Amino acid sequence: MSDALTLPAEARERAGKGASRALRREGRIPAVIYGGKEEPTTIHVEEKLLVKQLGTGHFMNSIVMIELNGKPTRTIPKDVALHPVNERPLHVDFLRLSKDAKIEVAIPVVFVNEEASPGLKKGGVLNVVRHDLELVCDADKIPSEIAIDVTGLEVGDSIHISSVTLPAGSESAITDRDFTIATIVAPSALKRAEGEAAAEGEAAAGEEAGEEAEEETTEEDGGE
Repeated sequence: MSDALTLPAEARERAGKGASRALRREGRIPAVIYGGKEEPTTIHVEEKLLVKQLGTGHFMNSIVMIELNGKPTRTIPKDVALHPVNERPLHVDFLRLSKDAKIEVAIPVVFVNEEASPGLKKGGVLNVVRHDLELVCDADKIPSEIAIDVTGLEVGDSIHISSVTLPAGSESAITDRDFTIATIVAPSALKRAEGEAAAEGEAAAGEEAGEEAEEETTEEDGGE
């Protein structure tokens, strides 16, 4: 499960673009906590600490305990607005979580035991169709990643969501189709070689057919 993070915050007394710009000049990032059948709470957090947590790579899939006035609030990040040029965080939305909440999150996929895949050992390539899975998870059981075992897979085999064992408390958010996560395909070099061999075979067959036609014509000429 993703590690829980802690983020101290202060109440934001003024709203609006001017107030937000003033906070950013002071190294603070405006944010809001919403959901949980409560009124939204406007806050601001330290930019350096937020950037550090963003750099963990799993911030969007982590429980974040917002500490405001000595009281922790259990949340999960739902959106981080970034500056289009320097990618500095501009605003963060946090969703307030109840104890038994279920939430939809995007969980990264990793593939294991590639050395045990005959298709990959023969030179096949793992073609990843989905790098993340949209899952509905218990808020206290959010996995940090989904490991998919490729043991025994050959070139041409596909991995579908139905073949993946998800952790307890998680289920696919997409339920109307058995979507593909990855396939094992022949490398382009192998495809080119097969294509060239087929082309050579066709050319050879054409030459043989031409030679046979010439021989038949010669025989006919000789017969006359």
